Amino acid sequence: MNRLLRAAILGSLALSIAACGGKDRPNADLAASQVTTIGVNSYLWRASLDTLSFMPLVQTDSNGGVIVTDWYVNPQVPTDRMKVTVSILDQDLRADALRVVAIREMNRGGQWVA
Repeated sequence: MNRLLRAAILGSLALSIAACGGKDRPNADLAASQVTTIGVNSYLWRASLDTLSFMPLVQTDSNGGVIVTDWYVNPQVPTDRMKVTVSILDQDLRADALRVVAIREMNRGGQWVA
């Protein structure tokens, strides 16, 4: 009986392992940049918006991939202000698909100077 039980367990184990095989596997490409509803890479778009969320936004165009912020003054450094423009240039998730232009101005005698 003990031998029969071992054979049954080994047989069921072998069948369950064999069921895992097969050459037809589903294609689960989760990071496909072409399967987005916006015109640019959605990961770059969301990351850019999350990064700039503390600044007031003037323009956001998800089809063109442009984010423009308004001037931001850090409360700890009221003599400096920043303005950022982000352009997402490609649908692929690449570092060179992102162009960031940051402008910093300092207040000198009541005038903002670059």
